[in-house]
Amino acid sequence: MEAGIQHKTVRVNGINMHIAEKGEGPVVLFLHGFPELWYTWRHQLAAFAALGYRAVAPDLRGFGDTDAPEEVCSYSCLHIVGDIVELIEYLLRGGGGDQVFVVAHDWGAMMGWYLCLFRPDLVKGFVSLTVPFRPRHPKMKPVEAMRAFFGEEYYMCRFQEPGKIESEIAKYGAEAVIKKILSDRKPGPPKLPKENPFGSDIDQIKLPCWFKEEDLKYYATKYEQKGFTGALNYYRALDLNWELTAAWSGAKVRVPVKFIVGDVDMVYTTPGVKEYIHDGGGFKKDVPLLEDCIVMENTGHFINQERAQEIDAHIHDFIKKFRVK
Repeated sequence: MEAGIQHKTVRVNGINMHIAEKGEGPVVLFLHGFPELWYTWRHQLAAFAALGYRAVAPDLRGFGDTDAPEEVCSYSCLHIVGDIVELIEYLLRGGGGDQVFVVAHDWGAMMGWYLCLFRPDLVKGFVSLTVPFRPRHPKMKPVEAMRAFFGEEYYMCRFQEPGKIESEIAKYGAEAVIKKILSDRKPGPPKLPKENPFGSDIDQIKLPCWFKEEDLKYYATKYEQKGFTGALNYYRALDLNWELTAAWSGAKVRVPVKFIVGDVDMVYTTPGVKEYIHDGGGFKKDVPLLEDCIVMENTGHFINQERAQEIDAHIHDFIKKFRVK
């Protein structure tokens, strides 16, 4: 565990949220994804505190030491962004300006895009790792579309039935499943077969060099305590998010953005994603203030841990220019 990180619980949007923070200065808010925790940002908290920022990483709703309501409807993008907005207001109380920098990965990035769409006034700049903006399809719900394109075994489809994937995870154990997900570098849309969804050789998987046994133990302990349901409810609220965001169909994200992804990332290598990001496929049209799009070679999905120092440098290059304005 990185030294000097402070932990506290704050009340936001009707729930108790755990945050980890280090440093003083302009706020950089780090939002994690699945199956992760504030802990995914341990390297960044230390690095940006040393650079003169107040680096803050919460456990998002449903994860770690933050409250996890039971109902799927409590995990809509409006709930999650509501949590984040109240957290930002808390962090800015008593000084520090009226905006924050946001750096986000995976589901955190999805919620970061929604935050920029709903409350651009609060975000000075946004660094999205691995997940580009995803414009709302006006005629097809997300889960229906994913089933049509990728089939029933596509992981997001397999996550839909409450309790089903939780019982399958329980057979393997939290530690083994987290190790499998974090070590997997297979490109393309992830599939979870109905038989042995996480593989029959899961016990033989070795941790990647950037993730230590002590890191795995921390993750596993928190998921054993909390369970996976809150985290999985983000996937189960996909269609609800689609319904709630009809008013934003066609809306553009008007916040300065930097996008960073690995070339073997499972999102980046999913059919249609590269085309959207590059070659006038729509990304720049939907995000007019997109300043940079970095593709890192031989890099997987958990980019902020795998290539921590390079990611730190990319983030800092983007946000430091705002400090002199």
